[in-house]
Amino acid sequence: MTGTYDPTHLRTFLSVAQTLSFTQAARRLGLRQSTVSQHVRRLEDATGRQLFTRDTHAVELTEDGEAMLGFARRILAAHEQATRFFTGTRPHGRLRFGASEDFVLTRLPEILERFRHEHPEVDLELTVELSGTLHEQLAAGKLDLVLAKRRPEDPRAAPHRLVWHDELVWIGAPGLRLDPNRPVPLIVYPPPGITRALALRALERQGRRWRVVCTSGSLSGLLAAARAGLGVMVHARGLIPPGLVRVPERAGLPEPGEVDFVVAHGRVRPSAQGAADALTAAILAGGDRLHRSGRG
Repeated sequence: MTGTYDPTHLRTFLSVAQTLSFTQAARRLGLRQSTVSQHVRRLEDATGRQLFTRDTHAVELTEDGEAMLGFARRILAAHEQATRFFTGTRPHGRLRFGASEDFVLTRLPEILERFRHEHPEVDLELTVELSGTLHEQLAAGKLDLVLAKRRPEDPRAAPHRLVWHDELVWIGAPGLRLDPNRPVPLIVYPPPGITRALALRALERQGRRWRVVCTSGSLSGLLAAARAGLGVMVHARGLIPPGLVRVPERAGLPEPGEVDFVVAHGRVRPSAQGAADALTAAILAGGDRLHRSGRG
């Protein structure tokens, strides 16, 4: 056991811990899967502890792996601060950042608060919108950086870094029962909501009738309707809010598909490039805080 923790190995460890997938971590980091495995193995050698349990179907953090999460974030934060201090490169300027409604109830505010504390010279402007709208604003040059959903197969996607990949599921109030002889009552975002489009596509492919019982551009509005038992909605499995549960398989609803949560870059203005890179690093370092505690 050497007790020396290579920052590169720590970044790889965080990526695996946040995605719970060596394959997805390799995609995020632009590395081969064998390299990711090698980095994790070397970190485990350095700690003398097993950080993950893994088989052909699943990757999970061990108790020591959970402890390493906090250490890795603090070590990497100190490493970044030291690098900025001695190189004299401090991010500054205006950064136009867009975040999806999906993150309203997560710990994103904590990540942004720490970012503002560590980068006081960055003027952060936050826009909260639907993922589809954010991607449109990014393409139009109205935003510099976006944290949002995207379809994995979207060929028009802007340059991005994967935060995590998730399964979409149907959720509703506990005890909600759907009448198979009546249209499925849907709670949806307005267009161009990504989950709306995927929900409608899945139902139409199945030949299942549906009707919209609630439309809202606010996540709070959708959750209020769902908790009141008005209907069902499609949501990321890792972000299921309190008071709502997955709709049982016996309801016969079709699988709505999968989704990527990404940090996407637009045509970043030179004055904002350093700030955009710094916020991207902060989001990737704290990505597990955005969804692991909410996984259901």
